[in-house]
Amino acid sequence: MFTQVKHRVGAIVGFIVGAVLAAVAGVVPAPASAAPQGYAPGPGCAWQLMSNSTDLNVAFPDANATYWILPYALGPGDSIRLSGTFPAARYFSLNTYGTDLDTVDTLRDNQIRPDAGSINPFAAPVRMPPPSKRTWRATVVPGAADHSRNEIRGLPAGGQNVPVGFLIVRIYVPDDPKSPNGGVTLPNVTFSIAGQSVPVAPCAQPFNPRNYNGPIAQALTRVFDDAIGNAASGSFPGDAAEATFVNPASTSGLFPNGDNKYIGSLLTYRPGRVAVIRGKAPSFPNSRAGQSPATPGEQLRYWSMCQNDKVTPYPVVACAADYATRIDADGYYTYVVAAPSDLTAQVAGSDLTVIPWGSTSVSKVVFLRNMLPSAGFYPNSVQASQATKSDPASTMGPYYPRATYCAAETVRTAGWQACYR
Repeated sequence: MFTQVKHRVGAIVGFIVGAVLAAVAGVVPAPASAAPQGYAPGPGCAWQLMSNSTDLNVAFPDANATYWILPYALGPGDSIRLSGTFPAARYFSLNTYGTDLDTVDTLRDNQIRPDAGSINPFAAPVRMPPPSKRTWRATVVPGAADHSRNEIRGLPAGGQNVPVGFLIVRIYVPDDPKSPNGGVTLPNVTFSIAGQSVPVAPCAQPFNPRNYNGPIAQALTRVFDDAIGNAASGSFPGDAAEATFVNPASTSGLFPNGDNKYIGSLLTYRPGRVAVIRGKAPSFPNSRAGQSPATPGEQLRYWSMCQNDKVTPYPVVACAADYATRIDADGYYTYVVAAPSDLTAQVAGSDLTVIPWGSTSVSKVVFLRNMLPSAGFYPNSVQASQATKSDPASTMGPYYPRATYCAAETVRTAGWQACYR
């Protein structure tokens, strides 16, 4: 029995990427022998896929975050046990998704109960404990989940055609920018299948299908591009000629994070013209400066302004995170989205934060991201605007990003202030 279970788990963790994504796309997966050389050898490994701004850049990732993905299959009595260490980072969460790439469940950092003798540094403003004192365990279950027991639901309550899904670990703004996983190893994974437990170690190196030309890699790339393209095609209302931030029609099918909400503006390029965006900056716990992510009184856990290509697979071009954004004496940010041929950061001056335009031949959408607003800030947050289906320009007050197009020459010679006259 154990050999059969191990074989099943090996198939899941070694080649489930192709099978799961094939279920999303409705295509037949290639046989195991067609897997790219070096991918998931032996019994396979966990966290096969990693997404960020440089590796598998799809579905509008934040450039200051990394996403590790574990495809899985769960029968009625199956589960996936996780054991890990809280990262040294601004934010961390576990998220599950169905084959429609929409959220099933979220277990956020400050909701996760630590192991006995350990401390959750996201639950209280404490000095970061050593890794050995910040361990945790959680379980992915196929049905209803009890968050107080560190359970997360793995399959949609409404059901779907196949019992497969995705688990994503998100880590935002690690304290050490050279360690995207926040200075800790990824969670260990144990599949509990048919009453047998089979541990699976994290992959030594994630698999990026865009680096291969085999049948599975081609199928994976097509699935990501098609599924994300279909989900995003009608999600962004607005008029690029106006450069006005509005609520998206939907983020379903784009691996949305329930702790984030977004407003965006379409942008089009014109030589010699830049986009200027100004608004009041919410306060945040500056973890890169040593502040605890659980510091009370801050308005948002995290915020950023990101420039993205409006073409499948909808990659991010660049982001300016809260901690990397210049704030003036009045507490306001001023971003300039510009091509290097029109305006550089050196020319723009010390009061502006320049975000690259990227390819000038592709339409753009620029996003303001709000994560986890405090109760006091909630009425001015993107979350409140979307919950009440209100115009964010009226509900966010000074925190609403007001955008306008402006001649690059005007910014260079008269300053950004002349763009709003």
